[in-house]
Amino acid sequence: MSENCSNNCEHCSQECGERKKESLYEKTNELSHVKKVIGVVSGKGGVGKSLVTSLLAILARREGYSTAILDADITGPSIPRAFGLHEHAKGNEYGIYPVDSVTGIKTMSLNYLTENETDPVVWRGPVISGTVKQFWTDVVWGNVDYMFIDMPPGTGDVPLTVFQSIPVDGIVIVASPQELVGMIVEKAVKMAKMMNIPILGLVENMSYVACPDCGKEIRIFGESHIESIAENHQISNVAKLPIDPKLAAACDAGLIEYFDGRWLDEMFAKIKEL
Repeated sequence: MSENCSNNCEHCSQECGERKKESLYEKTNELSHVKKVIGVVSGKGGVGKSLVTSLLAILARREGYSTAILDADITGPSIPRAFGLHEHAKGNEYGIYPVDSVTGIKTMSLNYLTENETDPVVWRGPVISGTVKQFWTDVVWGNVDYMFIDMPPGTGDVPLTVFQSIPVDGIVIVASPQELVGMIVEKAVKMAKMMNIPILGLVENMSYVACPDCGKEIRIFGESHIESIAENHQISNVAKLPIDPKLAAACDAGLIEYFDGRWLDEMFAKIKEL
């Protein structure tokens, strides 16, 4: 193995003993070429994983990169709502085509394939996992510089399927400030290490509220534990997102692409170092 090995055989032309790993990955549609894949994960639901996925994709697009979001949270898709996308995906003999956002971010979500947005997905794990793989193999993504995968919460079937089937270059872990969530974050960290997936950083969502009068940061959920968790696992990059009513309103209105904030700039800079 080369000392510069990225553990991503699909994008590597070197011949080495680790090439056997390539057979574990599913191939993309023949009309697709995805350069970098970033997973956004959490140990539990409701911590803002879809928000972080959206913001990172928007930052990539603002810098001129061809960007895509694969919504792997099949039973609780949030990406279409945040971007104000309500149409159905189209397809032909070449595959399914993603739905583009206002600024040109390519997205694929189960909401684009159901008759109604509110139709529940009452599927067992293997069917859900198979659908996620089809989003990778059957969608005509075209040329993509950065694909962000909005993962379902936890460490079960779908995250395992993604890590084993898709050449993920690194993950960003999202948490909220509560101590219990800190413990759950460690589960996500340990799963990533078991799967040999690089951890690019931790994002603490709902970290604080900025006082509108004096700007003081008020920590509604108590003091943060994210730095100690990052230090324990040698993770150098940490970001904190505030509770921001404007950001929440933008998501509800499908206007997330117009957000204004510098909270994740350093996180995306870390991603660009890959």
